Amino acid sequence: MKRSSQAGQPDLRRRGILGAFAASAVVAVPTYANAFGFLRGAGDIRRINMYSGRTGESLDLIYWVDGKYVKDALAEVNYFMRDWRENKAIAIDPRAIDIMAASHKLLEVDEPYLLLSGYRTPHTNAMLRGNSSRVAKKSLHMNGQAADLRLKNRSVSQMAKAAAAVSAGGVGRYYKSNFVHMDSGPVRTWSS
Repeated sequence: MKRSSQAGQPDLRRRGILGAFAASAVVAVPTYANAFGFLRGAGDIRRINMYSGRTGESLDLIYWVDGKYVKDALAEVNYFMRDWRENKAIAIDPRAIDIMAASHKLLEVDEPYLLLSGYRTPHTNAMLRGNSSRVAKKSLHMNGQAADLRLKNRSVSQMAKAAAAVSAGGVGRYYKSNFVHMDSGPVRTWSS
């Protein structure tokens, strides 16, 4: 979430400097063949770019620099991906963030992801499960290991293909609802 120290003044803390660097950095886009190498630390930086239609918040930051996760950046991701219904957050699995970031790079878009669902409390998951048979009883959303995402300029098929190319977790295609589920659980794919 973009912050400023005073109205109109840029944030000069580490987070603000890293965010400014992310906006100006030119990073080579990996091909599908080397997508897994990206997760192994082949890149010097990793960036995540999302917005939430539910809260109106945006997130565009570098969360990995020179082989290390940036603690403050991960804290911002945790808050951004919180269960907005109950305003509760947990630590999001950094591997899930890596999968989302690697997939986004493979898609070669500047557009941020639209986050439909990140962390869910057990209460929220049970409520959603009561309204839809597509919600898993032991959803990885409750562990901070999953996200449901959408892009305006890429189809469900394109997003799912990029996420599957990362070969690091689960990928679900939800064509009718127009989103892709990405998680850091076992490698598998499904369609609904």
